[in-house]
Amino acid sequence: MNIDAQAAIVTGGGSGLGAATARELARRGARVTVLDVNEAQARAVAGEIGGLAVRCDITSGPEVEAALAQAEAAHGPARIVMNIAGIGTARRVIAKDGSPAPLEDFERVVRVNLIGTYNVIRLAASRMAKLEPLEDGERGFMLMTASVAAYDGQVGQQGYAASKGGIVSMTLPMARDLAQHGIRIVTIAPGLFHTPLMETLPPEVQA
Repeated sequence: MNIDAQAAIVTGGGSGLGAATARELARRGARVTVLDVNEAQARAVAGEIGGLAVRCDITSGPEVEAALAQAEAAHGPARIVMNIAGIGTARRVIAKDGSPAPLEDFERVVRVNLIGTYNVIRLAASRMAKLEPLEDGERGFMLMTASVAAYDGQVGQQGYAASKGGIVSMTLPMARDLAQHGIRIVTIAPGLFHTPLMETLPPEVQA
């Protein structure tokens, strides 16, 4: 797809990989909408690249619907959706004092990383499928972000690894499903690099 002049949406675009993705898309001529739960960070990145900032919790259907509508009103229908938003946690199954890990931590990570990603995809795909196809028959492109943790998770990464493994597992069936509509789905599995998410880990873990 020729990125120039296309409308693009980046979730988690206020920092880290999302911000870098938003900047690169803008550099290539895309009209970018930055979605993030941190509105101030989203506005900072959008202001830098001449894009639109929208505060959005990707786990909320109504919030994602509203964000997609705002983006379309400003930039036209999105043909590029980059799902970068994600969170992490470090919890052993059993703590040093013998207590079990809080179930809420596991649920929160899976809800944001896996369910949130699916939520954005299902709602964006519904809009994309109605667009006129481009010259090659394609209607849109969507990317999901897994992690090396999906294949090689470390101690304490149960929730994070499970959420990213879920993204890997749903990639192929989702691609097969949406191919009939001319929508491509791709998942990347990055390794370690310095982002705000990495900075939440203890210094010895980062090292």
